[in-house]
Amino acid sequence: MALLLFDSTISGNCYKVRLLLAHLGLPYERREVDVVDRSNRLELLGGLNPSLRVPTLVLDDGRSIGESGAILWYFGEGTSFVPADRFDRAQMLQWMFFEQYDHEPAIAVVRFWLHYSGVPAGLEDRFEEKTAAGYRALGAMERHLDGHEWFAGGAYSLADIALYAYTHVAPEGNFELDRFPAVGAWLARVAAVPGHVPIDA
Repeated sequence: MALLLFDSTISGNCYKVRLLLAHLGLPYERREVDVVDRSNRLELLGGLNPSLRVPTLVLDDGRSIGESGAILWYFGEGTSFVPADRFDRAQMLQWMFFEQYDHEPAIAVVRFWLHYSGVPAGLEDRFEEKTAAGYRALGAMERHLDGHEWFAGGAYSLADIALYAYTHVAPEGNFELDRFPAVGAWLARVAAVPGHVPIDA
């Protein structure tokens, strides 16, 4: 049984997994899941992922892993994408947690509302709040990258993969990335890493 990824082409969280698997040269099967219509999630993912979210990855022995960060760690551990130094590993995890708590809940949500689903009725006041939070996250990244090529350990790591996924499509949420030149230069560095694949590949 090959690796099976319950996937969404438009999801940055799913893209993180596809990008790492591409870097590692690991073959897998993809099953596209609708991220707007969630009506069949319990039937589809109920026995595989308690959150019923994608990405969900089923290993070749039938065991499953949910959450993009957990999947990245499973495949990244022991590779060059996880720093050998203990402090550098902690820094990598710090930025991965930042991505999930500060970055993704703002930038990914605004992008999804604007580009795919529309702003839900009654949440219009949250739009400006989430846009401001997205700019704060980009500002934190800019400050770090003004003087660093990568987010942890002086090399491309899981932190860069995690942050790249939604940052490079932030303009779909009307975020103006030209305000962040260090972020822009970092995006170009990530795209130039051997094995890189685009989000729509």
